[in-house]
Amino acid sequence: MTEPEKKLVFVSFCIEEYKTLHGMDGRSVAELFERYGVTDYLLEHYDVLHSFSREAILRDIGGFLDARRAKA
Repeated sequence: MTEPEKKLVFVSFCIEEYKTLHGMDGRSVAELFERYGVTDYLLEHYDVLHSFSREAILRDIGGFLDARRAKA
């Protein structure tokens, strides 16, 4: 698998896990991630984030979203 493919799989994993945790549908999570720049953040920091546990990734995403929402 190429590096871009690995990153896309990782973003998909994050969307699915966030969806499950928050009882949302995939489209809503994808739109939320795009609106607040989560997708770009995940791609930019893939090298570090993909080594985190599921729980740590979801905590990190939650903190990122909280910070972005506070600025809006």
